[in-house]
Amino acid sequence: MVAAPLATVDIRVNLPASSAQPQPRPDKPVYLTIKADKQLYLGDALTTSDRLSEQLNEQTKADKDTTIFLQADKAVDYATLMTVMDTLRTAGYLKVGLVSMESVAP
Repeated sequence: MVAAPLATVDIRVNLPASSAQPQPRPDKPVYLTIKADKQLYLGDALTTSDRLSEQLNEQTKADKDTTIFLQADKAVDYATLMTVMDTLRTAGYLKVGLVSMESVAP
């Protein structure tokens, strides 16, 4: 698991904080977002679980080694998160970076 720094996409979600050391971001990161209302976005584009595999293949040129940076609003339930992660796994994308807010040390 990779804790990634705050995303640069414009989909607003209330991310949980993490104390993990941020990892460097690739030049063209691929962000997948789950909003509190369970809407799914690939980058800034609304998508569905049914179309996610096809759209990821288009965006990554079918490079299954691409890390997908997953960010989910903290209101998203665990079952929804796991369903999306299963969709990624089924599509062959096994490298998933979990995006969180960087916590401020006390």
